[in-house]
Amino acid sequence: MRATVRRQVIKLDATRATGYKPRGVGENGGPTMRLALPVLHEDQARVYLGEGRFKAIRCGRRWGKTKLGELVAADSAIRGEFVGWFAPEYKFQAEAFNDLAEMLAPVLRRASRNDGLIRTTTGGRIDFWSLDNPNAGRSRRYHKVILDEAAFTKPTMKDIWRKSIRPTLVDYRGGALALSNTNGIDAENWFYQICNDAKLGFTNYHAPTRANPFMPEEELIELQAMTHPLVFQQEYLAEFVDFSGQAFFSQLSLLNEDGNPVLWPQICDGVFATIDTAIKDGAKHDGTAVTYWALSKHFGIPLVILDYDVIQVEGAMLETWLPTVYQRLDELAKATRARFGSLGTFIEDKVSGTILLQQAKRRGWKATPIASKLTDLGKDARAISVSGYVHRGSVKMSAEAYNRVIQYKEVTRNHLLSQVVGYRVGVDAHEDDLLDTFTYGIAIALGDNKGF
Repeated sequence: MRATVRRQVIKLDATRATGYKPRGVGENGGPTMRLALPVLHEDQARVYLGEGRFKAIRCGRRWGKTKLGELVAADSAIRGEFVGWFAPEYKFQAEAFNDLAEMLAPVLRRASRNDGLIRTTTGGRIDFWSLDNPNAGRSRRYHKVILDEAAFTKPTMKDIWRKSIRPTLVDYRGGALALSNTNGIDAENWFYQICNDAKLGFTNYHAPTRANPFMPEEELIELQAMTHPLVFQQEYLAEFVDFSGQAFFSQLSLLNEDGNPVLWPQICDGVFATIDTAIKDGAKHDGTAVTYWALSKHFGIPLVILDYDVIQVEGAMLETWLPTVYQRLDELAKATRARFGSLGTFIEDKVSGTILLQQAKRRGWKATPIASKLTDLGKDARAISVSGYVHRGSVKMSAEAYNRVIQYKEVTRNHLLSQVVGYRVGVDAHEDDLLDTFTYGIAIALGDNKGF
């Protein structure tokens, strides 16, 4: 069945569809150039050919949402039409810009990434806009509008659509494609609104990842087994999921199958520490936390929590505290026979963390700022993004960390375990310093944002 579906594709050809001949080729002379647009799989074709002037296209990861948008944009530009491409931030546009410039190369008149502009020799134009700009699209007129990653726009998106983007479609009675995965249940989110309120005028199209026939079914089955159920429901089934109040990190997932913590690894690749500082005058969340990790990329448990600590001190005292972190890393590197020794610390480059990074640099210690790409995600987004690694058993807690009970802010307990297991999405935790070091460590060591 799946092999049959693979062959059911649509391929648009600009020469056949529009009669277009590249610039410089006469009506009766020289060979014509056939400019082929991307191949659509069957479900993309269903959406492409489906009814609706305005379409809300809600699909799982790797279904091909952006590729569908690129095809619509390219096809319109070849026909001499004007297209507006809108994304939450400029960084979301880079891949689409490159793809479209390459796709339209035979008919390209001008392409400027700085100006966010592609022009074709047929008179077509594609303008790229960041929705950080509330006036994106104003004064322009478009035959087509593509809104990529529409669920990840800011709360002002409803006004941007109504005041800036929707008016651009009046002149040509143009159409719009809002493409995205879901981003939780949020009545204030514009994409959630257009998918659930027919009065807003969008035809709703929904498809899970597996509707793309080129996605191996066995891979999806494995993903489902290794991914937190709610995350899979959102990311791959493209369903609206309410994460609020949900526990993401169970204690059992951090322990062995027999319910016990693991021993320190007898050998590992390296040890490192993640540090979160939140010392602000008068702030209630004024703690500095550190979690120590053992990383093994090719054998054993990929990531083991070796130890942790959390203290409450004045900012000036941190300079005497940081050397003890490096001393502990050296001890742990020796105890776990780390092949590459201590890999240093990873510190958030904000508030007191900046001071610690400067101190480490002066002393020649290995210290890496945690990338803003990771810190800017926010606590809930970080927890959701790393939950799969914990769920599949790639992160374990050592007996040393599991049994460590310390006093912090007049409370005696295992603060790391308490913060991690007690974390709930959307709930403002009284203490979360160690939770941050936990999610940072997993993302750095196992995720896309690799620190080593």
